[in-house]
Amino acid sequence: MNTPADGLLVFAKRDCPTCTLIEPVLQTLDREYQATVVTQDDPSFPANVTHRVDDTGLEWSYRQAIEVVPTLIRLQGGREVERTIGWDRAEWQRIVGRADLGSALPALRPGCGSKTTEPGVAERLRARFGDSGLRAREIELGEYDDPIEACYARGWSDGLPVVPPTDERILRMLSGTRRRPDEVVGLIPPNLAPCTIEKIAINAVMAGCKPEYMPVILAVIEAALEPTFTMHGLLCTTYFSGPIVIVNGPITRSIGMNSGVNALGQGNRANSTITRALNLIVRNVGGGLPGGIDRATLGGPHKVGLCFAEDESDPFWTPLAQARGIAPGKSAVTLFQGEALQGFVDQRARTPEELTRSLAMGLFAVNHPKLCEFGSAILVLSPEHYRIYRQAGWDRARVERELFEALKRPGKDLVIGAGGVAEGIGPERANDIVSKFWPGGLLIARAGGEAGMFSAILAGWIAGRAREQTVAVTTEIRE
Repeated sequence: MNTPADGLLVFAKRDCPTCTLIEPVLQTLDREYQATVVTQDDPSFPANVTHRVDDTGLEWSYRQAIEVVPTLIRLQGGREVERTIGWDRAEWQRIVGRADLGSALPALRPGCGSKTTEPGVAERLRARFGDSGLRAREIELGEYDDPIEACYARGWSDGLPVVPPTDERILRMLSGTRRRPDEVVGLIPPNLAPCTIEKIAINAVMAGCKPEYMPVILAVIEAALEPTFTMHGLLCTTYFSGPIVIVNGPITRSIGMNSGVNALGQGNRANSTITRALNLIVRNVGGGLPGGIDRATLGGPHKVGLCFAEDESDPFWTPLAQARGIAPGKSAVTLFQGEALQGFVDQRARTPEELTRSLAMGLFAVNHPKLCEFGSAILVLSPEHYRIYRQAGWDRARVERELFEALKRPGKDLVIGAGGVAEGIGPERANDIVSKFWPGGLLIARAGGEAGMFSAILAGWIAGRAREQTVAVTTEIRE
């Protein structure tokens, strides 16, 4: 690419009505001023021009930061001294220094978008011609290698296919945040490896995320690195648990998350990929491999990723994040150490008291019916069950308070050996009234489809018995 040191440089494309309108002007500039006309889409356009550059590869347009065609640039001493975009007859006449230039044409016509601004093109050009700013080690594949199989072979997958992280895809993912690619977010367990924004973007690409998910993913990572989340312990446990994400606030709507039908299931890209990105980061950056540091006896499908948005359609209900200290109108993630759902059925309850007693029976099964103050849980209230509370005027605080009271049992029924069951709490609690969960240990969120009196329980990690050491973490999303 040899840009002229002095003279006129014009960028145009045939697929632009304004560019074709001013074709006679371009011919005049070529003939009388030896202007260089750079054409983005058709090497034969404009016709009858000698100093024409085929820029279908868009390198010239990229290096000159062209956003609109036509663009007229005057160069002097190898530097740009003037520029105008679109067709403004007076401006073109002034820059060229010719009062009658284009006198037969309209005075003004807007230009069109440069081909460099088309979706996906900017990242490709930056990766090819510019300093991408990417610092992660690039893996060269052979011409006939399958990139997806190469990711499997190198152990970068959670068992499902991953999206190969090309430079273009990584740059596109990085466009979802204003944070610098080289910023270190923290040390990812178990190997406590430094994790940059770039590495997060790489794994977000592999997980199948979109750039607009990046603020959510970054908040999830920050929550996971809080000491009280105990991410390292969650990786090492032989229990079922893994990270579960609940998202609140306006961002759930802007990125299209699902809080309705099948909210905890498949079919929604954001729900399916956000926690998957976290788990891939733990695997690929931190070295948390199943069978290595990850010693789960059985695990569960939630360890690929479980994420959903809370239904905030009823202003009467206080969203989970707001109940946990996030200001109204802000977006946030709540990261919980939990397991795949336990279905709860009650199709007969019609009063809040009936439903509360019934829910308490289901919640007592968490971890084990005789283990109390031993773990935590999420209760996901479906719309039909929530409607019973709503019609009775029970708000979040009332539901939480009544459930906490309903989740108490005499210690004598729960101690080791009671009922002929060896499992249970210590014998010193026999004369106590014992709560199933610590205060604050039951999180309640609303989600699901309108039909079906089915709610869900997501049981927590048994390390929750160490109340001050292992808790759910709620973090505001910085967009």
